[in-house]
Amino acid sequence: MYNVPPQESEKVHSNNINGTNDEILARQCIQELCKGWPVYRDFSEWHNYRSLFTKEGAYVWTTWSGGLSIEKFIEVSIAGRARGDNIAHRENGVLANVNLKTGRGVGKMKATITQRFTMQGIPVDIDCDCRFIFFCKLEGKEWKAQYVKLFYEKDKVVPVDGKTVPDFPKEELAKYTEGYQYLSVAQHSLGHPILNDLPNVSNKGFHDMYQAMAEWIQGKDINLFWE
Repeated sequence: MYNVPPQESEKVHSNNINGTNDEILARQCIQELCKGWPVYRDFSEWHNYRSLFTKEGAYVWTTWSGGLSIEKFIEVSIAGRARGDNIAHRENGVLANVNLKTGRGVGKMKATITQRFTMQGIPVDIDCDCRFIFFCKLEGKEWKAQYVKLFYEKDKVVPVDGKTVPDFPKEELAKYTEGYQYLSVAQHSLGHPILNDLPNVSNKGFHDMYQAMAEWIQGKDINLFWE
């Protein structure tokens, strides 16, 4: 059954609510970093978007871009928008964990990726429910995101006219990871290569992501290039 495992998923517990004034302020700063993704990226505020990340060594992973440095990700995002890629994000809630002893934090943003396509002459939206994970740290006295990687939970086709949708052959959907299959088929139709095996709600990536979150909050080095 495709579903989130019922057992506890978080391997290391850190401050997530209440706490000291410093912990509350740190979590607020991390939450602002998360909220900056939809607010800045969706309207091409690239300077503000870049300010969310560390000066060096920042990476982002998405279905259509793979794992890229933040500079390269902004570059391909600008090129995609110029070609007509119409991607937006609905932020559905943000919380954060923080460990002031290690200067590390993890932002958790529930969001829906919504992208407009025209397929087989039919305008359609693909909505994909996700959980953005921001691996954050103190850079000087400022909180910044070092890495951003997502859990892809489930996706669906939304008819723009309320009734008409293009055909998505089962054999095409089967090529991609559950959780973002419809999004993958649609993005591939635009010429984007698709990164398979990103975390969903039950695959190996799900467990690898929680392991990485646990190691990060403890101040350890992590490697998110699994796929």
